Amino acid sequence: MLPFDIVEYQERLEKTKRRMEAKGVEVLLLTDPANINYLSGYDAWSFYVHQALVVIIDEPQPIWIGRHQDASGARSKTWIYDENIIDYPDYYVQSETYHPMAFMGEILKQIGHGNRTVGVEMDHYYFSAKAYQRLIQSLPDATFKDASLLVNEIRLIKSDQEIEYMKRAAIIAEKAMSEGVKTIRPDVRECDTAANIYYHIASGTPEYGGDYPAIVPLLPSGENTSTPHLTWSERTFQEGDSVIIELAGCYKRYHVPLARTVSVGQPTDMLQQIAPFVIEGMNEVFDAVKPGMTCGEVEEVWRNKMKKRGVEKEARLGYSVGLNYPPDWGEHTASLRAGDSTILQPNMTFHFIPALWYANYGIEISETFRVTEEGCESFTTYPRELIINDPFQIDADGKIS
Repeated sequence: MLPFDIVEYQERLEKTKRRMEAKGVEVLLLTDPANINYLSGYDAWSFYVHQALVVIIDEPQPIWIGRHQDASGARSKTWIYDENIIDYPDYYVQSETYHPMAFMGEILKQIGHGNRTVGVEMDHYYFSAKAYQRLIQSLPDATFKDASLLVNEIRLIKSDQEIEYMKRAAIIAEKAMSEGVKTIRPDVRECDTAANIYYHIASGTPEYGGDYPAIVPLLPSGENTSTPHLTWSERTFQEGDSVIIELAGCYKRYHVPLARTVSVGQPTDMLQQIAPFVIEGMNEVFDAVKPGMTCGEVEEVWRNKMKKRGVEKEARLGYSVGLNYPPDWGEHTASLRAGDSTILQPNMTFHFIPALWYANYGIEISETFRVTEEGCESFTTYPRELIINDPFQIDADGKIS
């Protein structure tokens, strides 16, 4: 059931231990489900309760600690020996008295690691202030260090197998985008377009079934396109609307995001004017990207091109992307923005999203790309353009609908 060969997991573990040694961490307690998956293969919707993967610098295998009813999943979906699967009873779940982090602390003391230097992911969604408080209470002799991005930074450079999974996710993304765009017509509800997109994200292709993405399809329309990160409503599309679709294909938890802007009928003058500038800037960046550049230098290419057009962008231009779980498909490491000194290397992957938002409209056209040995390549081949849907559609009977 493992998506990667055991040798690849062992290589990831060794890289993790080298980084632990460099940072002075002896015990690494991972709570981010993406990092747990990356090192163990564990994949389940159990991250709404406390769980962890414990990497001990001088032990050959990590330890999975989680809820009792999830332990069988850990035994079947990881390469970890059964004796390294440790579960806590259900009375620890959402209890005012008991806390899973206290349980984990007791386990570490019992196996002789209660006085070591423990790295924890301080800035992740799945490690709360109370979790940290209860952990340090249960390990009074331990020293704690912030290890928030220790594994995330290893994940920046993908293996060939990871790239293959992202290529499959890209095919799913293109299909979902194509099918979603078809439904954007007058009097169609936003929620019905979202349902169509979801169907194709999940069903995937005949060759590759899809997975749930870390972020739901984003689908603002009309004046709501001025605001990023809106989802959908019961509102119906109207002629003259612009609609932003941002989605991701997902395969084996690997994401390829893709965004496009659709005009229902003739686009507004503002949208017609800005779209070519965005596409020009994207093409300029794709021509420039190569290993050895920094993320900041990539952003500078875009900024210099857009400055000539009188266009400014406040938000970052993109971010590293790949393996993840809700609520985000980004890796939280490298960003395509001014000042980011991360050096591009082959098989780094980024969601490049030079979106622009104004007072009453916005535009998003995005691509996910891989840095290659000589430049970069986009995972998708979906037309890089402002999409214009004729508000009238001829059905199979030749009737205008």
